[in-house]
Amino acid sequence: METANRPLLSLSISAGRRGLRSSMAHAKAGASLPVPNVQALAQTWHGSGEPGPVRYVRTEETSAGEVVAGCAIPVVDLSRLLDPRSSEEELANLGSACQHWGFFQLINHGVVDEVIQDVKRDMIEFFKLPLEAKKVHAQVPGGLEGYGQAFVFSETQKLDWADMIYLMISPKESRDLRFWPTRPPSFRDSVDRYSAEVAKVTVCLLRFMAADLGVEPKRLLEAFRGQPQSMRTTYYPPCRQAADVLGLSPHTDATGLALLLHVNDVQGLQIWRDGKWHAVDPLDGTFVVSIGDILEILSNGRYRSIEHKAVVHPDKERISAAMFHQPRQRCSISRAPTRRSALCRSS
Repeated sequence: METANRPLLSLSISAGRRGLRSSMAHAKAGASLPVPNVQALAQTWHGSGEPGPVRYVRTEETSAGEVVAGCAIPVVDLSRLLDPRSSEEELANLGSACQHWGFFQLINHGVVDEVIQDVKRDMIEFFKLPLEAKKVHAQVPGGLEGYGQAFVFSETQKLDWADMIYLMISPKESRDLRFWPTRPPSFRDSVDRYSAEVAKVTVCLLRFMAADLGVEPKRLLEAFRGQPQSMRTTYYPPCRQAADVLGLSPHTDATGLALLLHVNDVQGLQIWRDGKWHAVDPLDGTFVVSIGDILEILSNGRYRSIEHKAVVHPDKERISAAMFHQPRQRCSISRAPTRRSALCRSS
């Protein structure tokens, strides 16, 4: 997939977008129409005996493509990358995962368990709040940040079986605290500590990715200077017609790198590979890392941004939190001297 004659591209969020399917990562991507709260809808509908709400029934999409259970995506060990005795071997493993899968599980990432457990606890507690308490932080017209649903552009559009809260994390001046929950009281602090630790992990991964791509780490890190960071926490209610709905529509991420945390033990991530959907079964204590459209561009197509979706469980709720790392918005791309990757420069 390397492109020796790739033209100069604008490295804005729109440069990485692939229609609606890839616009999941950035709060400035567009406005979203208000829709019913899915968590409340699920609670009233489940015992009604009525068929599923028509805007959520997507049988043609859910039946398209074979699903392979128990997909073992590559595992990358950050401690081995950091150890000079094993770094070279593990770097080859990282490069292969980014090139052939676009996804990997990151183990021994160094984020202490207390930080992860605190943020998991607060996310679970937030979604337990009464609807009116959550709606205090609802999206406003013209924006995507806050509590609600994302990327609803028409009154007839099919909807995802999920609610979410989307927060701009970094730089700190981009935060709008209207959308940051005050209940539970520890929510803001736990998200702040968690996001800071994940940012450190991401910088470390980008350095090793630069080494794999054959460029100076500072040249790749320059694309992410200031490390714009946002978080989407998604609540997938159980659905007794789970086979007929989608928790999250198929898409790629219009971002650089995303680290996904499974907040509870219910899985639903599926990735598209070799003409089939592969159901990912993550290991305990790992981050599921995905390559976004921008890193595919920056690597001149060597790394792959892979289509993925989320399905729901018939009788269990699922919660996940994706931390997105975007490039800074005002830079452009040129080919590296090695011809193996693209580089960012100020524009």
